Amino acid sequence: MKLLLLGANGQVGWELQRSLAPLGELKACDREEANLEDAESLTSLIHNYKPEIIVNAAAYTSVDKSESEPEKPFRINAKAVGLLAHEIKKINGWLIHYSSDYVFDGTKKTPYSEKDQTNPLSVYGKSKLEGEKQIIRSGCNHLIFRTSWVYAVRGNNFAKKIIKLAKFNNEIKVVSDQIGTPTSAELIADISAFCLYKVILDTTKKNLKGIYNLTPTGETSWLEYAQFIIKEAQKRDGELKITSEKIIPIKTKDYPLPAIRPANSRLNTQKIRNAFKIYLPPWQMNLVRMIKEIYSQ
Repeated sequence: MKLLLLGANGQVGWELQRSLAPLGELKACDREEANLEDAESLTSLIHNYKPEIIVNAAAYTSVDKSESEPEKPFRINAKAVGLLAHEIKKINGWLIHYSSDYVFDGTKKTPYSEKDQTNPLSVYGKSKLEGEKQIIRSGCNHLIFRTSWVYAVRGNNFAKKIIKLAKFNNEIKVVSDQIGTPTSAELIADISAFCLYKVILDTTKKNLKGIYNLTPTGETSWLEYAQFIIKEAQKRDGELKITSEKIIPIKTKDYPLPAIRPANSRLNTQKIRNAFKIYLPPWQMNLVRMIKEIYSQ
């Protein structure tokens, strides 16, 4: 079985290289090898390699920059995704794709399920939703994983930024009125590979295609997330200038950004847990492991 992984050097893509390797012959491509803005070369790559599975971990993720250059996120997050879906449909293969909590407006008072009405507030969110629609319209076999607040040892993310800020600042201000679930790229990759195994190698499970929410269990605010990070980092780093108590809570309105964020990013994961019989750990588990890994380097 041949698998093509796009976005191999990103946070999720890097972990997918490890988790997908046991499933078959894996070709992992970074942005240089697979440019999602170049339809001709992307099509050529697929035709030459002839994968049975495409795993798309590539995306345009500059949420705020998307507001000033909307054409680019739509080219990468929607148009290119449609091309992938169209090509994999030709051979009745599978497309694995990653979407976002940003497809929702965050006004719901409880966690969002896969059946809830989408209503993205940002250009980035709209581009991710259009990517989902392109896949569904193609009719291809697919698993779309919606996730949120992704972090990893590799790449830029909130967790690493907080640790860096704590080394050079006497106080940090963090938004307290947005809630969600921090999600490890490692967990996303492991669950992706497990679900792929179920739908590809177990022919009785092909009715499992569709959209799935994928996050750990539990919830937190950005403020509480930052406080947890600092508490764990303090156990290993004597150079931090602040304690968790020195993180100052602020409201979203006091920290304006070009793109509007959903106030509620919580995703209900009952569907994926029932369909694939998996256990999703609390969000703190992988985060502690990631912080330990940062300080072991």
